[in-house]
Amino acid sequence: MRLMPRDVELPAETAQTFQENARLKAEAVFVALRGEVAVLADDSGLEAAALDGRPGTLSARFAGEKAGDEANVAKLLEELAGRDDREARFVCSLCLILPGSGEGRWDCRVLEVEGFSHGAITHAPRGVDGFGYDPVFRPVGWTKTLAEATPTEKDRVSHRGAASQALVALLSGRAPARQGTGGCEVEDDGVVERGP
Repeated sequence: MRLMPRDVELPAETAQTFQENARLKAEAVFVALRGEVAVLADDSGLEAAALDGRPGTLSARFAGEKAGDEANVAKLLEELAGRDDREARFVCSLCLILPGSGEGRWDCRVLEVEGFSHGAITHAPRGVDGFGYDPVFRPVGWTKTLAEATPTEKDRVSHRGAASQALVALLSGRAPARQGTGGCEVEDDGVVERGP
């Protein structure tokens, strides 16, 4: 696997869903590389039920374009203050574009999957081992936050792990399980045959 070439510029993440943003990025890189190599892109973030899915696709810049993790967490806690519904989930969307048989310039195969990790937002940050919203995200069935967990524990409930497992299942010709790592949900949007 190679990282994206430095001369390739990603488009702005302007879509309303993680899936659409992942596809935007994958398509831009696939076209920039002339459709000759497989491209994998992702988009991920946090959705809070009481906030109608926000921060959503704005997770990394919830408190502003230049905001860091602490500011984003503070804004989330401020918006959830006084609310009983603390339900939330992490979402990871993956888009893989595979070059086709070469018969057409943009002959390709597009695989899209999503993985989820369900939990709740705590009332205050706890723990130091993590980033983003980890200090306030408590997975379902846990008493601690992701920032208080070991790497192995985090892997068991990873939304990225769930999405990755679904993608591997699609590539191997198996249908993805409805439950990913540690009970995380997997949503398979199947295979879309089209050019970018």
